[in-house]
Amino acid sequence: MAGEQRRQRLLDVLGQAGGPVSGHELAELLHVSRQVIVQDCALLRAAGCAIVATPRGYMLPAGSGSIRAVIPSRHDREHTADELNIMVDHGLKVLDVTVEHSLYGELRGVLMMTSREDVREFQERLEAGDVSLLSELSGGVHLHTVEAPSQDRLDRARAALRARGYLIE
Repeated sequence: MAGEQRRQRLLDVLGQAGGPVSGHELAELLHVSRQVIVQDCALLRAAGCAIVATPRGYMLPAGSGSIRAVIPSRHDREHTADELNIMVDHGLKVLDVTVEHSLYGELRGVLMMTSREDVREFQERLEAGDVSLLSELSGGVHLHTVEAPSQDRLDRARAALRARGYLIE
């Protein structure tokens, strides 16, 4: 099993366990050494997973199991729904949008979008009112804080955003 697949399986096991799972048990289940489990947990933590090491084993805190990341993006008003749909279609939860304003500093808007329906409703409100997007204050440049169920989903969403020219790298 490749490293990424193993780490995803490790997250799946911890997410379903409902409590701590010992490193020894994880190593046996995944057919690797205990040291590989330690390294995989370190890599997952570095990627934003909230894996907790307890005296009884590894666990995910209640309500976790997702990876949080910030995606830098740039596009005009007409591409807003497309960008958001790419993220929700890949299983990401779009928590917010943030821009850097020269006078006020960081400005943040809460989005909490998980579906195309959420994006459609947002787009309808945008089109119905005389309102501006936060990103219009910064020339289209903005950040989205997202939660992804796995690193693979996050990577695929970033690749799709990159292909459309939205991702800032």
